[in-house]
Amino acid sequence: MSNPANRLDEPTRRAVLTGLAKAAFGLSILPLAGSLAWSDTPAPAAVAQVPPRKKPASRCIYLYMGGGMSHVDTLDPKPGTRSQGPLKAVNSKADGIQLGELLTMTAAQMKHCTVLRGISSNQGAHEQAAYFMRTSYAPINTTRHPSMSAWSNFFQAKPGETLPGGIMINGGGEHPGSGYLESKFAPLPVGDPARGVTNIHPPQGVDLKEMRNRLDVLESLNHKFYKSYDLKAMKGHGDMYADAVKLMAAKDIEAFDISKEPGNVAARYGDHAFGKACLLARRLVEKNVRFIDISHGGWDTHDDNFNRLKGTAGQLDQGMSALIEDLAQRGLLADTLICLVSEFGRSPQINVTNGRDHYPKAFSAMLAGGGLKGGNAYGATNAEGTEVAEGKLEIPDLNATIAYGLGLPIGKTIMSPDGRPFTIAHKGKPVVDLFTA
Repeated sequence: MSNPANRLDEPTRRAVLTGLAKAAFGLSILPLAGSLAWSDTPAPAAVAQVPPRKKPASRCIYLYMGGGMSHVDTLDPKPGTRSQGPLKAVNSKADGIQLGELLTMTAAQMKHCTVLRGISSNQGAHEQAAYFMRTSYAPINTTRHPSMSAWSNFFQAKPGETLPGGIMINGGGEHPGSGYLESKFAPLPVGDPARGVTNIHPPQGVDLKEMRNRLDVLESLNHKFYKSYDLKAMKGHGDMYADAVKLMAAKDIEAFDISKEPGNVAARYGDHAFGKACLLARRLVEKNVRFIDISHGGWDTHDDNFNRLKGTAGQLDQGMSALIEDLAQRGLLADTLICLVSEFGRSPQINVTNGRDHYPKAFSAMLAGGGLKGGNAYGATNAEGTEVAEGKLEIPDLNATIAYGLGLPIGKTIMSPDGRPFTIAHKGKPVVDLFTA
């Protein structure tokens, strides 16, 4: 007789596991995969020849602007041109670098930042472009690639860690998670930064010891099931439960409670989801969480672009500038790389509904902290912002630069479960000169 469990397709398996997780701890998990192996297959020569960074950043805060952030209205203003529209440019604390007027507070922190103004992508649809930005690979049906967060966990996890190495705040199902790596390398999702990790405490009347005893019984039952049905995806939830119990007992779980922050500090970040996520990220950085991924949507402004950006970009400006300033004051910024990215830019041309459309051809990103030289702009677009004029960076180049900044082995080849060789940033070449060492 055939095994009915073997007829589950991967989405169904993920749904089963997600239900199990939510029932147990109020957690959700991201895609699972089978085993993988190292490979002696050399990486592309241009990547393999890059020496590792001597003093990499040990933490990353990845700010993902979902929907397509307009570069002309934020990081690459074009004053005096048809592209600029009604929003003005403001001077920053870095000589010769202007930002859009909606990023005035960020402009004051520009000495810590490097703007990348020559980003270019070949993906112009949201889902495909978002996947490409997070993985360096175009989506294919047969393979799901790991996110940078998963790679960080895979290569840099240390024994004895009580908090997860990766946290995803305000994110959703579009995140590639662990890809073909084991599920334990996926980031832990936090849906509401004001609530932190929900349902992490044992049920009323059950102490932690009793909870562990119950889970030991469950694991003994599961072991028999695993032995009968060789499903790697189903086995992955055992590790998830173990990690959840470890998190329940961790003293550092208090890092998720942003209500403990002084009122003036919380006010600086802002009373909105993105600001609260940035505040939570700072608290997690203090506990040495390696990779915090924050999503901030609302950038898909096909119409009424300039009015809509006042809220969306205003929240970005408040939260990000507070994060940079706070980390710098606490002595944590030099060892924390902040990345501001979006799946693509928006058209420099203003459309008939006073909006901007998708524009992957030329757009911007920004890095801060993490040993950057700071106060710089790398790359440039032409006068109207329609073409990359110099310093062009394809998406894999951007991700290779981030990976290099974090000390990840961009030249290492990993074989996926279906036997295909992959590297962290595909064929991307890092811009090593952005960093001091």
